[in-house]
Amino acid sequence: MISRESFAGWYRHRLLWVAVILLATSAGTVVLVDRADPEAEPADLQAQIVARMRTTLEQVDPGQHNHAGHSAQQGDAAAKPPVICGVRVYGYEPAEATALADVQEVYGFHLCGVAEQKRPWDVAVKLAGPLIMDMSTNPPGIQVVEATADVMFIDRLREMFPAKYATLAQAEALTAAELADQRRRYDAAAGL
Repeated sequence: MISRESFAGWYRHRLLWVAVILLATSAGTVVLVDRADPEAEPADLQAQIVARMRTTLEQVDPGQHNHAGHSAQQGDAAAKPPVICGVRVYGYEPAEATALADVQEVYGFHLCGVAEQKRPWDVAVKLAGPLIMDMSTNPPGIQVVEATADVMFIDRLREMFPAKYATLAQAEALTAAELADQRRRYDAAAGL
């Protein structure tokens, strides 16, 4: 049972309780609004690099992003299909960089799908593999690791990547979360 004294004490401090509730609600709203803004720049460097890599790769024309003999179907120049990419960063140089502007090269992996209308992911043109992104240029330069007639893929990877990143590139591709996000964005872009 609530006593008259405890109710009177609560009632006496009612403005304090209202202020606490309003403060908590305001803080929660600010956090939700901040997370809902897709244009907001990610706070940590790794997330900024991932966002920059993905944006750069998705802006490249499918004809220019042609490697390993894959190309998108050519149609109306005005109706070029979007490229939807998932990326993974293995590392960057200089490793002690603390801001995106300080990053010179990024070593990572990309998996991109050309989102032609009504074309399911399983039969979409895909572009994938380890890459180096030169962040010192605008737009960033993209160098995809590929085998040649004289050099096997693994040897080419070891030539292009520092040893610590080459080891990662041999074992890891996209995370499950990144792949799921990419598939969701692909399906939306392909109208599925």
